[in-house]
Amino acid sequence: MHFDCAIIGGGPAGLNAALMLGRARRSVLLIDGNRPRHAAAHASHGFLTRDGVKPSELRRIAHEELARYPSIRRCEREAADVEKTAGGFRIHTVQGDRFEARKLIIATGLKESFPAIEGFRDFYGQSLFSCPHCHGWELRDKPLALVSEQPSVFRTAMLIRSWSRDLVVCTNGRALLTAEQLERLRRHGIRVALSPIAAFYGREGHLEGIRFRDSTTIFREGGFVTPQLSQRSAFGAKLGCAFNKMGGIATDDYGRTSVGGVYAAGDATSVAPSQLVIAAAEGSRAAIGVHMDLAAEMY
Repeated sequence: MHFDCAIIGGGPAGLNAALMLGRARRSVLLIDGNRPRHAAAHASHGFLTRDGVKPSELRRIAHEELARYPSIRRCEREAADVEKTAGGFRIHTVQGDRFEARKLIIATGLKESFPAIEGFRDFYGQSLFSCPHCHGWELRDKPLALVSEQPSVFRTAMLIRSWSRDLVVCTNGRALLTAEQLERLRRHGIRVALSPIAAFYGREGHLEGIRFRDSTTIFREGGFVTPQLSQRSAFGAKLGCAFNKMGGIATDDYGRTSVGGVYAAGDATSVAPSQLVIAAAEGSRAAIGVHMDLAAEMY
């Protein structure tokens, strides 16, 4: 089956790209393996008119809206491979399907790798989160922890002060903070725990504290754990796309990559904060780029 454009990834970027292309009367294939990055989150925030919506409900509404456009086809499959062809691209799924398209949008997003700490999954998405801008409001004024093994730990700690002044920074045994940064945190009333973490503890998704390997504990009611982010798929690298300094697929203002016919949108580009509204906007921008280029090829 041949389409004007195939979109790999059915998150906010891929969904909005499909919507815009469907409205442009382009034949669109949206391939999505239904493995959303924030499936553990009970609600999504910061998306105007949808603040607090459940991620599953957001997808349901989006699928309902896409169904209004006859040129959009959703394929609930996992993309396994992509190859360049004389007429565009061929996409293979894990289930054995094969599709062809003139243009390709990569909207596969990022994957998160968290520190291996006992109990983390029991609280992630309920009282432990990865993004302060997404869930800081829900944790406002509570005793919080920031667990991070990333160089950005100081900057993130200062951000979290907007939501709570009762903050403990935990570096899990890593020497990440300079003497100057430690002093600045102390002046702002932010405590620092340098010992490696043994476990998070609490009940029914509600964090109660953190236990360290030296047997000390601290009481906390919630917090943020900073993940290591990487590309969810290798499609961009396989096709030869250039990458930016943040590790995302490099694009121009209309989502075009360095490879003709290949576009990227959403977190896969790593050019903006990881927010639903930004990813959706990038999907729209890439779709407009595809539509413009398809139109130009007619003349």
